[in-house]
Amino acid sequence: MGVTNLAEFACETPTENRDHMNVMTKTVELNSTLTCPHCGHQETMRMPTDACLFFHECAGCGARLKPLPGDCCVFCSYGTVPCPPIQMNDGGGNSDGGCCCKGEGRSNDG
Repeated sequence: MGVTNLAEFACETPTENRDHMNVMTKTVELNSTLTCPHCGHQETMRMPTDACLFFHECAGCGARLKPLPGDCCVFCSYGTVPCPPIQMNDGGGNSDGGCCCKGEGRSNDG
């Protein structure tokens, strides 16, 4: 069963002033800095805990970023911190939906 709503499992509910939340026994970082592969523009964003961010428009050049093959979202492909479901799984996706997308996991191929 994939985790689609981390707040259900949270010991604390994230608030506007928090940069992380405790999920069961793990601390999940909620901010990640995306770096555009086209122009190098960086933007720090708060990651959603209940949805994937498949696309992101770069504020620097307007390029539409999408996940690389094997990644579930733009944070896993271009961010300094992977998405919360990946963090909960110690950086590895699994075939039962360990990523924020049901049925897809993050590739560990580099």
